[in-house]
Amino acid sequence: MTQMLDRRTLNRAALERQLLLKRSGMSALEAVERLVAVQAQETNMPYIGLWTRLDGFRREDLTDLLYDRSAVRGSILRGTQHMAAAADYLWVRPLVQESLLRGRRAAFGGVTKDWDLDELAAEARRLLAGRILTRPQLARALAERWPGRDLQALGWSSQALLSVVHPPPSGTWNTGGATPFALADEWIGRPLRKETPEHLIRRYLAAFGPASVKDFQMWSGMRRMEAAFDDLRPSLQTYRDEDGAELFDLPGMPLPDADVPAPVRFLPAFDNLILAYADRSRMMTDEQRKAVCVGSLTHPALLVDGRVHGLWTLKHDRKAGHAALTIELFAPLPDEQPVREEAALLLDFAAPDADHDLRIAPWSG
Repeated sequence: MTQMLDRRTLNRAALERQLLLKRSGMSALEAVERLVAVQAQETNMPYIGLWTRLDGFRREDLTDLLYDRSAVRGSILRGTQHMAAAADYLWVRPLVQESLLRGRRAAFGGVTKDWDLDELAAEARRLLAGRILTRPQLARALAERWPGRDLQALGWSSQALLSVVHPPPSGTWNTGGATPFALADEWIGRPLRKETPEHLIRRYLAAFGPASVKDFQMWSGMRRMEAAFDDLRPSLQTYRDEDGAELFDLPGMPLPDADVPAPVRFLPAFDNLILAYADRSRMMTDEQRKAVCVGSLTHPALLVDGRVHGLWTLKHDRKAGHAALTIELFAPLPDEQPVREEAALLLDFAAPDADHDLRIAPWSG
């Protein structure tokens, strides 16, 4: 009979594999590889995501990886911005290419229905060869060949059609501005390569399992993965959750005891843990999910005993030298002191030279 795993066991398994039961001593690059890719839609969030998982993590640990090209930032999983080890980007990007094209069609399919996309990709690659251009610069250069075309559609279509990365300082701590493009194979210095979906499934399960086919599809943006899981089935462990859904895992992966203590953790916006599952009941209730995941946004979340307990915001006025952390709770805290202690560590990391202010209040809805 297939073993049933309750939500608390699944919660502890996810926390352990996501380095959230205890801060890890692994390097920043090892952690990025462990997580497959770190969500990077907002500039500072990958830093906080690694800080909450790694012992002694410093901002320069991640920034240095981007500058020495060991890690890169680009559109991969679900067509959204992630940081990944350069070696992983080279095979993950081709696997998820269809999801990027699907997103492009949804946003610009009407505007570009008469365009020759192969011709557009070739011209964009020619313009980027040997140099870095921002998205607006590339769009304007393309418009010189095709006057009158929508500039936004030109820029975003190029980003979906070509495997590009966004070189630093873009994406580094507190750095915004127009997104720069570089051809991935040129920036990394190696060609992209083909891998099978099964390889990505195994990496996903190592970082997020046990999980269902739908969970993997939600995380990756890939579709129709049932056949790939069936091909792997003889080499995978299977379980059922409380609702009867089939879950897969790598054989021999340990499952922590459901009663293992889980420390307070601050998850950044769009954190991997929140976005890795179609069924998010192992971390939160449906009502909490509606507050955390609003449209295309995924708000920063506070974990207490391994589950979402509230939302948080951090506002740092660098000119005034003041940082304010506000926590909005979905329910009263069983013990406020661990939250205050972890909040103080977050403020020290994010705004070490500022005066700190912490406010804890009920969720305002």
